[in-house]
Amino acid sequence: MRKTDLDRYLEERRALINEALKKSLPPRDVPPQKLHQAMHYSLFAGGKRLRPILVLAAGEALGSPLEPLLPAACAVELLHTYTLIHDDLPAMDDDDYRRGLPTCHKVFGEAVAILAGDALLTQAFLILSQAGYPPERVVRAVKELALAAGSLGLVGGQAVDLEAEGQEVPLETVDFIYRNKTASLIRASLLLGGILGGGGEEQLQILSEYGQNLGMAFQITDDLLDIEGDFHQLGKETGRDILRKKATYPALLGVEGAKEKAREYCQRARHLALALGPPAEPLALMAEYVLSRRS
Repeated sequence: MRKTDLDRYLEERRALINEALKKSLPPRDVPPQKLHQAMHYSLFAGGKRLRPILVLAAGEALGSPLEPLLPAACAVELLHTYTLIHDDLPAMDDDDYRRGLPTCHKVFGEAVAILAGDALLTQAFLILSQAGYPPERVVRAVKELALAAGSLGLVGGQAVDLEAEGQEVPLETVDFIYRNKTASLIRASLLLGGILGGGGEEQLQILSEYGQNLGMAFQITDDLLDIEGDFHQLGKETGRDILRKKATYPALLGVEGAKEKAREYCQRARHLALALGPPAEPLALMAEYVLSRRS
């Protein structure tokens, strides 16, 4: 599979996910309308759909058909969107733009934005509970997503991220933030696809380690783009991490040191994907994609 093939693969999977997402929420005109409008606004504001694509790719790597994986893919994207809405709030990162559009709280107000995030989180588990797989697989998938989303996962990572602002912290603290705030949901995306796709314990362990390494690389490149990217490509303001004195790899290791760490994580992820065999080739190429992304 070449880069052009990966681009086509990503676009095809993105289209499938976007179509499925249209059915994942109550319609905008169903009461309470303003809440549902806010949910739709944030969910369909764009985005790479990387995490739901990883759900599909993991399942495909183990021989699963695509269609039954779509509820899990949608659940991950709903949960991810909730985190973005809450991250953008004035009490968190206080961002005005996301994906080139005004953030949810700028359009609908802080209270509705909080409720929209809460509702998306809840809807994610409703959709995942309805996945058409054996009940024991669905229960395990629900457990993995809940662990990734809670205080031992992304919420915990966000809490430490806020505590570390303006502080001198060791690299171990930054690792904790990255591992929990970002890598936990990426890792869970891989595990959902693997669990629902019927993967054995060895395969699930490989997917878990792949997701951990890919997630670390993703957050490092995200922080690098805050320094080297621009608004038109990213759809959000840059330079915010430096302004808020965030604990990041670039802040501790410098730009070149952070780039080297990102390369190391991506290389590990690629080798892990290749260990799953030819059907996991998209996963191997996605490690390269994360490293070279500009948005």
